[in-house]
Amino acid sequence: FARYDKSLALYLESLVGSVTYNMTGKPLKENELAAMIENFDGLIAGLDEITEKVIIRAKKLKVISRYGTGVDNVDLTAAERAGIFVTNTPGANSVSVAELAIGLAIAALRSVVAASNKTKNGMWPRISGSALYGKCFGIIGLGNIGKEVALRLKPFNVKILAYDINKDRDFAEKNNIEYVSLKKLLGRSDIISLHIPVFEETRNLINADTLKRIKRGAVLINTSRGELVDEDDLYESLVAGHLKAAALDAFKSEPPEEDNKLTPHMGAATDNASDEMTRISIEECISVLKGEKPRYPVVEPAVKP
Repeated sequence: FARYDKSLALYLESLVGSVTYNMTGKPLKENELAAMIENFDGLIAGLDEITEKVIIRAKKLKVISRYGTGVDNVDLTAAERAGIFVTNTPGANSVSVAELAIGLAIAALRSVVAASNKTKNGMWPRISGSALYGKCFGIIGLGNIGKEVALRLKPFNVKILAYDINKDRDFAEKNNIEYVSLKKLLGRSDIISLHIPVFEETRNLINADTLKRIKRGAVLINTSRGELVDEDDLYESLVAGHLKAAALDAFKSEPPEEDNKLTPHMGAATDNASDEMTRISIEECISVLKGEKPRYPVVEPAVKP
């Protein structure tokens, strides 16, 4: 929190009576958070486990201000029932994640990691890669981040396909993007990049069945959430040679277990994205504590705090 611009932490402290920081360097588990949350009025949360058990213990809590966009670690139903606002920071990390997605695509197409590892092991590989220029780039989820990816792909002269339930046809027409079905996107794209949230209908969206539909030799990029991908099925597809490569910034278990076959979540880990998420999460938290309506509510309480 306030990793780069320290004045943001001072700003928060000036607005409230007391601030408790998570000094562990990792998201808090359910039992850890439940043991400390009883007297909290507001919670600025990362990927902490905010379950029903935690919310029941939070007798004074009025707002959960998510530092980021995903809220799948928050029991939204329990929060609504308890009269707690849940907010997030949409758009704050869009540019940083988009830049990483394109960087990972280029690294995968050019086998940068494989070549580096071989060189470090004393070899001098002559690995033939693929150019991004002229390829078909499929974006699953043309929201804030997906749009930033599309805008940054323009100089590469790629064909952009998009799949999204909510279509922004004006943006697509202006930027020469073709909306297609998920089936067509999987079958036509040389690179597929995931930019959707985790819901029940998107969990394990990339699985054995959808992987078979993906064009042979394609590259999969996931800078969104690990729950979108069945990791075992992805591994089998890579081993079989159906996919050329996969570049993952997110895993179902973070950090990945030691036996994870795919061997960090850093898409939003840049100075400008971190500062912007910090600023917005503070503003949202303070708005609720002052009795004002936040700008980015994900859940509004059934019973007003």
